[in-house]
Amino acid sequence: MIRVKDLSAGYGEKIILDHVSFRVYEGEIFVILGGSGCGKSTLLKTIIGLIEPCSGRITIDGQQVLANDETTMQTVFRKIGVLYQSAALLGSMTVAENVALPIREYTSLPEEAVDLLVRMKLGLVNLEGYEDHLPSELSGGMKKRAGLARAMALNPKILFFDEPSAGLDPVTSAELDELILRLNRSLGTTMVIVTHELQSIFSVAHRVIMLDRLARGIIAEGNPVYLRDHSQNEFVKRFFNPQAGMMGVDPGIFP
Repeated sequence: MIRVKDLSAGYGEKIILDHVSFRVYEGEIFVILGGSGCGKSTLLKTIIGLIEPCSGRITIDGQQVLANDETTMQTVFRKIGVLYQSAALLGSMTVAENVALPIREYTSLPEEAVDLLVRMKLGLVNLEGYEDHLPSELSGGMKKRAGLARAMALNPKILFFDEPSAGLDPVTSAELDELILRLNRSLGTTMVIVTHELQSIFSVAHRVIMLDRLARGIIAEGNPVYLRDHSQNEFVKRFFNPQAGMMGVDPGIFP
């Protein structure tokens, strides 16, 4: 579903990721993880076309992502949905209006059909009855779910999540993980998640890649439980086993 080949990306002359390659398969929950400053968000933004890569190739559902080609990117945008870290809801719009925004932008459906779709998407994330609420009237977890409903508005083949658990308490975070798993199982949607939350990683990930700041690329790939129990890389072991004398230490500080 996604293929990244020899990708280099960064800001100005600073290279954050150097010749990174991996694939994401249809229907899997794929997690991008690593310590602070390793390039997780940079990689996500590059994949979805918000940052133009320095070199390399990205394809989504067989179509190359070209940040400077507006026509191509419009086609790609219809295949993906993004839940941003802050949910990125428009504060002056109701929840229903936020979810309807991409439907109105990319389709010519009549208002009755738009309203029906909005109610269906909100139902999928357990927000029935909140159509007329403003984002300021929602809890943090509800804002995330409203943002997810908007990300699913156009029935995307791929959903991207940028730190979905950020700012949530452990109970709400676990509920969001359960929702992600349920949607993946029921809809078969491919999901790419950027996170460093170990509990979420073990709960939802089918496969992960681990980035490292100094390596400027991938240092581990596979099932997170297998990596936790069998990796020979000291950095990987420290990340997945913080209780082993490393609790509270950011893995990004280690060489």
